[in-house]
Amino acid sequence: MIMEIMFSSPSVYCVSAIVLVLVICSWRVFDWLWLRPKKLEKRLREQGLSGNSYRLLFGDLKEMATMFKEAKSKPINLSDDMVPRVSPFIHKAITNNGKISFMWFGPTPMVLIMNSELIREVLSKNYDFLKPRVNPLVRLLANGLVSYEHDKWAKHRKLINPAFHLEKLKHMVPAFHMSCTEMIIKWGHIVSVGGSCELDVWPYLQSLTSDAISRTAFGSSYEEGRRIFEFQKQQAELVMQAAQSIYIPGSRFLPTKRARRMKKLDKVIQASIRTIIDKRVTAIKAGETSNDDLLGILLESNFKEIQQHNNANFGMSIQEVIEECKLFYFAGQETTSSLLVWTMVLLGRHLNWQERAREEVLQVFGNDKPNLDGLNHLKIVNMILYEVLRLYPPIVGLGRTIFEDTKVGDICLPAGVRFSLPVLLLHHDHELWGSDVEEFKPERFAEGVSKASKGQVSFFPFGWGPRICIGQNFAMLEAKMALTMILQSYSFELSPSYAHAPHTILTLQPQHGAHMILQKL
Repeated sequence: MIMEIMFSSPSVYCVSAIVLVLVICSWRVFDWLWLRPKKLEKRLREQGLSGNSYRLLFGDLKEMATMFKEAKSKPINLSDDMVPRVSPFIHKAITNNGKISFMWFGPTPMVLIMNSELIREVLSKNYDFLKPRVNPLVRLLANGLVSYEHDKWAKHRKLINPAFHLEKLKHMVPAFHMSCTEMIIKWGHIVSVGGSCELDVWPYLQSLTSDAISRTAFGSSYEEGRRIFEFQKQQAELVMQAAQSIYIPGSRFLPTKRARRMKKLDKVIQASIRTIIDKRVTAIKAGETSNDDLLGILLESNFKEIQQHNNANFGMSIQEVIEECKLFYFAGQETTSSLLVWTMVLLGRHLNWQERAREEVLQVFGNDKPNLDGLNHLKIVNMILYEVLRLYPPIVGLGRTIFEDTKVGDICLPAGVRFSLPVLLLHHDHELWGSDVEEFKPERFAEGVSKASKGQVSFFPFGWGPRICIGQNFAMLEAKMALTMILQSYSFELSPSYAHAPHTILTLQPQHGAHMILQKL
């Protein structure tokens, strides 16, 4: 009997320990999936906010997915309001529940803010309102400046800033020109002099901006850069799939087909970038200067900071430089290609504005090679680009989160709440922009952004406040160069086969391409 007790006691302890662990884990899961969301919902309703009742695990995700699928199933008319197609659920939520309301991203409440003063507060206090934590698989795409917070963000912003000074950008104008020339020549092989043809310009504009960022980021290594960015494009498609599902902690370690592919792509991308960086570092140590491309300027800025403080902690590690290089792709490719394609769509429809822009371009440059000074003096082209950014912002929404109870205006919001600042909806708000909000009217910006937005935070295609996009001057300069060279060589109008179907894949894009009738001038 004594022997049985001696041998059975460890088993009892083991079983008890397992039961205790299971109870604790079950309680935590129950708290995450039900108790905490219901507590947060109660707090939000006490503040006067409306929204759907929380539904276990998925929240509003199933309805969102259904609405997205339905919205993408058919094109819309050019004259239709595109907001219900691009952001159907958020549009419905704000219509039903008000401009400050909430929705459910899985078990996490997301407060929707359509008040310009509250948006000003959220975007200006970047140490209180932080970037939301994302699925770790999503971070494989890029984990640089855009995702950092506090001191690390401040350090990286300081080190990267020199690469985007206007003085440095002028060295990149030749790279922009070369990439645009290659695209114009490709079109010339298709369109005979004085002739015309139908062409989907969207893939050409994507190739243009991909080539331009490859040249400006990696200089003489741009061919390798193009290969890297092709892998990044594949990664982006997988990231969008991952971002649309609920992330369950630890699930990234599961050997799913998508996770394996994403990790394999990440290894290839990192190894390729590291090879380019190692060659550049070796050249710099040998006394060679290479500061006419983004990587060279970044490495030079990094080395100076480390030498000044005689401490490597003041600079970036090679791994951090790699992450910033991956981020260059999206800062310089995705946003600019989106801006250019919607500019061509709108000018292909509004031929009077296309002609006005062409007259300005020919007055400034004739048929000569565009230069930085002339590009900076294109007023009508600038107005057009701003109006395109208002109607078709590349990034349709910004997200923030709070990790402690925080007051926003007169509303006290609990820790753990996420925010959605729906850029697209703000840009199409009748109360902020007037009854002609859906019309293409570049003259809104004749006296600048501040006058057009009446001093409100109602126009922020590149973000706003301390975290405004560091590459906005880069993107605008490239877009001006491309549009100028297109206008010098071609007139264009929308093809009868064009199907208007804006949708988002990281940025706002034409789902069925952008078919134009091009005529060589």
